Amino acid sequence: MVVSKFIDIVLHVDTYLGSIILQYGIVTYGLLFLVIFVETGLVVMPFLPGDSLLFTAGAFAGLGVLRLWVLLLVLMAAAILGDTVNYGIGRYLGVRMFEKRHLIKKEYLEKTNEFYEKHGKKTIILARFVPIIRTFAPFVAGVGKMRYSEFLLFNVIGGVVWVSLFLLGGYFFGNLDVVRSHFSLFVLLIIFISLVPLVLEVMRHKVKKRQ
Repeated sequence: MVVSKFIDIVLHVDTYLGSIILQYGIVTYGLLFLVIFVETGLVVMPFLPGDSLLFTAGAFAGLGVLRLWVLLLVLMAAAILGDTVNYGIGRYLGVRMFEKRHLIKKEYLEKTNEFYEKHGKKTIILARFVPIIRTFAPFVAGVGKMRYSEFLLFNVIGGVVWVSLFLLGGYFFGNLDVVRSHFSLFVLLIIFISLVPLVLEVMRHKVKKRQ
């Protein structure tokens, strides 16, 4: 039931966001901030629809319903602050607290650790474009005691690029007739595209390893 509801929200995020804008008006910016902050900042909430939500918000900005510059500032702040909080949770609370209460799946941490082994500190940037890994990357960086000054640099770069790419993508392309007529398919395409940087990096890593 929970999974089917989540899939419904992801595939029809345009409908849900449109209803929220109509009902709450300017408060929508705060709600969007909260969703992006929670997805990136709370290690126990990796399933929120970050990519598709950013794209859809950009599309509404293209219609003039939301202000693009406000979205950029608010959601960049949410993404950067979220990762910062997540890093702090990993650094000061660690894994044991969550494992004892079964709040996080061990397999997600293992996948994130593998990601770090392959891509190093760039993981903080690349993970922004990979659902689930995006939520666990800053947490694992904190557990691994990555220097905060280094983490902050990659965090800011990743947050700015991620939010800008999907918001501007929605702003310029979200209201094209072909997109609006097949929005669910484009949401799936967004998810696929979000995985492209990971695939390219894995291929580059394998080629380099063979040399």
